[in-house]
Amino acid sequence: MEIKALFIFEIMGRPPEHIKNTLSALVDKLGEQKGINIIRKEIHEPKPVEKEGVKNFFTTFAEVELISDNLSLIFDIALNMLPSHVEILKPKELEFKNYDLSSIVSNLCVKIHKYDEISKISLMEKNALIGKLNEAYEKIDNLEKGIKGKAKKKTKPKKKSSKKKK
Repeated sequence: MEIKALFIFEIMGRPPEHIKNTLSALVDKLGEQKGINIIRKEIHEPKPVEKEGVKNFFTTFAEVELISDNLSLIFDIALNMLPSHVEILKPKELEFKNYDLSSIVSNLCVKIHKYDEISKISLMEKNALIGKLNEAYEKIDNLEKGIKGKAKKKTKPKKKSSKKKK
């Protein structure tokens, strides 16, 4: 079954020449995949990001229309190349075997599990770093208190007894 799809890939960064070249390389890599035939590609000129607080960043996007005879490839592109938009243009209706759908959903689950694992590891590492930072803050605070305490003892004049001898 032939599937015609439109993918939109976006990128942001700097300098503008770099993001355009990077996006072009991504589209070329897509076209090199077996079972993919790019029939139209348009890479737009980078434009400055117009957002408060964001300076010297540019954004651009590519529209890529392709044909594939394998629905699994369409899902692989979506999962591995992370386009911002996917539109199936043809056919209007898809019919496939439950085995094919099972394979696609299983690949999706594997990818989600990998992201979940990365997320959990990052969270554990973040919490460990926060714990170490808190320990360091406590040690610094204790050192500062110790230094201030010693400084007060040295600079504090001794009181003379005001009692008179008779």
